[in-house]
Amino acid sequence: MTWKVAFPMYNVSARIGAGYEALFEALAEVLRAGGMLEAVELVRDPVLPDFWKRPDMLLSQTCGYPYLTQLRDHVRLLATPAYDFEGCEGADYASAIVVREGGGIVTLADARGRTAAVNDAASNSGMNALRHAVAPLAREGRFFSGVIWSGSHRASLELVRNGAVDLAAIDCVTLGYLRREQPASLDGIALLQYSAPSPGLPLVAGAAVPEALRQQLREALLAPPAALAAIMPALSIRAFALYTIQEYARIGVLESEARAHGYPQLA
Repeated sequence: MTWKVAFPMYNVSARIGAGYEALFEALAEVLRAGGMLEAVELVRDPVLPDFWKRPDMLLSQTCGYPYLTQLRDHVRLLATPAYDFEGCEGADYASAIVVREGGGIVTLADARGRTAAVNDAASNSGMNALRHAVAPLAREGRFFSGVIWSGSHRASLELVRNGAVDLAAIDCVTLGYLRREQPASLDGIALLQYSAPSPGLPLVAGAAVPEALRQQLREALLAPPAALAAIMPALSIRAFALYTIQEYARIGVLESEARAHGYPQLA
């Protein structure tokens, strides 16, 4: 079998994409040294969420919300990166709820009746965290006048910048990478507040990956060898943490709390 690997979540620039590929190569060296690695292919433009369900998927990074709601039978948790960005605390992260500078929104309540951009209905940072944040302010199941599904955090930011929408919730890691790699993409964007924290985006192995191979990957992440440790600072990764399904259940709590406010859908 040729195992497949993909890092689709944070490729905001060619340099960051190359950094994640280098991270995998450092992991691959550990596996080769242990005689564990068969043929492997890097997939640069995977079709999601299908890629995460493939029986030949070796390693990838996914979002916690689809992990919790769709993928638990298809993947196994390895470790969760602890990023060195504002909005991160340990291996938790939060969404930066952003607005357009001078757009008249000073508090989240000011956004009532405005329009939001959301990257994807299955996004924890773009949808679930925002739903949780506005749920206490919703009336009869509504808060926004409309929701535009943008397809990506960068597209959501551009919609806010050009005035097509008023607000968006952006993964703070994506925002940190953009601030470093493409600062002009944040011109005219103002931070309103952060969402409640939740577990960050985990590295996962496919369910068909043998346990010994999964364990070797996990051990290399939790105690990085020198080659891997040397790559992590360029990706603003301070460490990797062992988060269990019990930790990721906190993402479901955000959804449950929104429902308890009578706000099951972002609207």
